[in-house]
Amino acid sequence: MILAGRGTRPAHSATTAHLQAAYPFCAPGGFGAPGVYIGTDAAGGAWAYDPWELYQAKVIRSPNMLVLGGIGYAKSSFLKTYLYRQRAFARQGWVIDVKGEYGPLGAALGAAVISLYPGGELRLNPIERRGGPETQLSLLRSVAIATLKRDLQPEEDAGLRVALEFVNGACGQSEPTLPLVVDALFHPREEMVDGVFAASAEDFREANRDCALGLQRLCEGDLRGMFDGPTTAGIDLDAPLVILDLSAVQDSGALGILMTCAASWQQSVLLERKRAAQREGHQSPKVISVVEEVWKVADQIGVAEWLQSNFKLCRALGIQNILSAHKLSDFGASGSAGSREARIVEGLIADAGTKVIYLQPPDQRANLRSELGLSETETELTMSLRLGEALWVVGDSAELVQHRMSSHEAELTFTDEQMGVIGAAVKTP
Repeated sequence: MILAGRGTRPAHSATTAHLQAAYPFCAPGGFGAPGVYIGTDAAGGAWAYDPWELYQAKVIRSPNMLVLGGIGYAKSSFLKTYLYRQRAFARQGWVIDVKGEYGPLGAALGAAVISLYPGGELRLNPIERRGGPETQLSLLRSVAIATLKRDLQPEEDAGLRVALEFVNGACGQSEPTLPLVVDALFHPREEMVDGVFAASAEDFREANRDCALGLQRLCEGDLRGMFDGPTTAGIDLDAPLVILDLSAVQDSGALGILMTCAASWQQSVLLERKRAAQREGHQSPKVISVVEEVWKVADQIGVAEWLQSNFKLCRALGIQNILSAHKLSDFGASGSAGSREARIVEGLIADAGTKVIYLQPPDQRANLRSELGLSETETELTMSLRLGEALWVVGDSAELVQHRMSSHEAELTFTDEQMGVIGAAVKTP
């Protein structure tokens, strides 16, 4: 059983004089590297893909992926089936789910679903000691930047450093938490004041007031109950799929803050796993980290910096980062032209070794040519793609691929219940 859309393009007509140039009727058969089945190429052959295999083969310089596509053209279906199929190769999936659409896939894979909402039962601690002191401080900075929606001032950066040092020492064997950092910023100890050469405790407190108030929102304000305590015990971080479900706050103006906190916690977990594997002399599992609808929050410097950090760590941690959006101009709204956020987003797009492009509107021609380097023919093709078809730009090569999935996978990826549609539209080949 195959999802509607056979993947065949209209036949090409030619004279016998031109047809002889096609002999012996050969077409590219993919990249010659093993991987999960994606669908069929323009010639009707099976098409497979694996970022780690292609990286080793020097086809791509980065395992990261950018997926573009309008609503209803199977972008999300591809992402879910990709995670599902990669499980056969023992790849683990991590998803920041802001729409609450990964439940069926999670149930099929035995996922650990972490549903976060104000006052909820589950908590994640974004400043655990897992990743080591440098990582811990870096993640605290990211969370603070997200709450402030701006870069830190030098006094604030130094204040966070000495506050974290004090809290780490005062906690002993217990894990430091954001409320303890907030308390330290509001009530600086003598060693903290001396550590930044502040004139007085009052000067320290005033210099760090905005930062403390921003973090306090996660502890006592409307965002309390998600990141203001130790990580809830019993979460299966080795599950085939780990879903960080933020759908309860998807319409919140603080979504970027929450994504940064969740992502910071995720990064600390993966860094600790990598170091543990190195100590034990084996490789940690390959991880596919998916962030859908990232365009909603890419204009926030905290989120942009976390994404940049994850992209840089992809090779060291064995991570494939996948970002999805409707179109490139969604990212273009990230900060004013030339801003730090805009430059980071431009770097993320450039560092994606694979671009998967579903149907694009005509107003995206210039962006596709300038930012992705597509040829005129490739650009025009993206304007006429059909359901499930995508232009795959892998390294320096481009392929037209029709995504295919079984009826079982179609049920796992179906998301039209709220539109009054019953079941998934499936056809036989």
